[in-house]
Amino acid sequence: MAKVSFYLFEKSQERQVESACRLCRKILRQPARIWLYCPDPSMLQQLDEALWSFDTASFIGHGIDQVNASVCISAELPAELDWLVFNFSDKALGPVEKFGHIIEIIENNETAKQTGREKYKTYRQLGIQPRTFKL
Repeated sequence: MAKVSFYLFEKSQERQVESACRLCRKILRQPARIWLYCPDPSMLQQLDEALWSFDTASFIGHGIDQVNASVCISAELPAELDWLVFNFSDKALGPVEKFGHIIEIIENNETAKQTGREKYKTYRQLGIQPRTFKL
């Protein structure tokens, strides 16, 4: 059964892209494969640029549509099961059995919160109890 984690920004105005970079850096301290699912071309480019420049001491190595990279950014979902998937689309992912762990980052604005509520509801209907981390 897939795990789903929501990172909900209640006070911070941090944007999704910066949050994803911080989480990727933290997750990559352990062996992991991260898939940044981003069907929006503009957001995909923002993620690509941010991962190169996020940390002044080093960059987060990644590739666009490169399934051999430890971090892959793609407008397509992964075919393999062993990815930790960040979902940058407006819809919950399914079928969830296909993914080991799904991460949803919810920015501190009403539009993002409403989208997050719909995703949360969808995951619950699929029989998953998402974990929520309030930041």
